[in-house]
Amino acid sequence: MAGHARLFDIPDPRRIDIRASLKDVRREWLVRTHRQRAVTPLHAVVDLSASMSFGVRASKLERAAGFVESMGSSAFRAGDPAGLIGFDAGGGDVLDVPARHARGIGPVLAACLRGSARGRGSARHRGDLGRNPGGRAPPPGASLQAATLRLVGREGLVFLVSDFLWPLDVLGGFLERLHRASVVPVVVWDRAELEPPAAAGVLTVTDAETGRGRTLMVSGRLRDRWRARVAQHRREIETLFAARDIRPFHLIDEFDAVALSRYFLEEYG
Repeated sequence: MAGHARLFDIPDPRRIDIRASLKDVRREWLVRTHRQRAVTPLHAVVDLSASMSFGVRASKLERAAGFVESMGSSAFRAGDPAGLIGFDAGGGDVLDVPARHARGIGPVLAACLRGSARGRGSARHRGDLGRNPGGRAPPPGASLQAATLRLVGREGLVFLVSDFLWPLDVLGGFLERLHRASVVPVVVWDRAELEPPAAAGVLTVTDAETGRGRTLMVSGRLRDRWRARVAQHRREIETLFAARDIRPFHLIDEFDAVALSRYFLEEYG
């Protein structure tokens, strides 16, 4: 970043900025000064719960991996370190890649996320849903708090990447703990979640967390309830963050870097 100072204060004629000097109301010669850019650590905090494995063309977690790869590559170009944290209600080891500035950090973070997803998917296939004897894992809130302990009190940019298909009350405490950082919620949804099937008939759905199936009759009434529930949950997410002057970024289908750039221009430009 560049600024200006008086030639009297920094007597270096090689740095004279003629255009800035002509505009100066005090009619003084100005020289360019350079201020060191502050480094901004970037972290992606990604939801690894089972619902993130859903997707028609690609899973929501695969889309999150694409986002993380773009984030890491952008951070490297800007001179910032990038890291990755994963949280999962099912328990077990937490994915934690400390932030660093390195060429190729974007693909490395994405590969770590994809590898973690494969490992956790195998555990679920074996019926390992954590220590909960009831079969259903608890909401990811406790894991979210534990996974992000080292970010508490630190500055930086934190992307919270999730489908947010779990109770949202824990997010208030999470945002308070990360009050020094700028938190950007990235809501990852699949289009098949937003719109019910157009054709009438029998629909079999499976609970991503427990693997239990359920049969539904697709009717006009069900479609109305489906759309109403999606709209209600979206309002709940936006209302919670709006209370803290935060606007979520919605990632539906493929990650769009242009849309994210537009988001930042609107929020911080």
